[in-house]
Amino acid sequence: MMPFLYFPEDKSEYIPAAISLTIFVIGAVVALYVFYKHSKKQEKEFEHQYHEQISKQDHNQPLS
Repeated sequence: MMPFLYFPEDKSEYIPAAISLTIFVIGAVVALYVFYKHSKKQEKEFEHQYHEQISKQDHNQPLS
């Protein structure tokens, strides 16, 4: 009736799919962690440069 839907009688055929899914989920979590750490590093560098620029501008302004 519907040949594109296949549900195996032997449930052990689901094991390779579960393993693949687990590997990809773990990979996605690791990738998100790496992106998060890199983003935090860039944020710290930006904050450092921003504060340096502000302090330089404060020192270069003439006294009124």
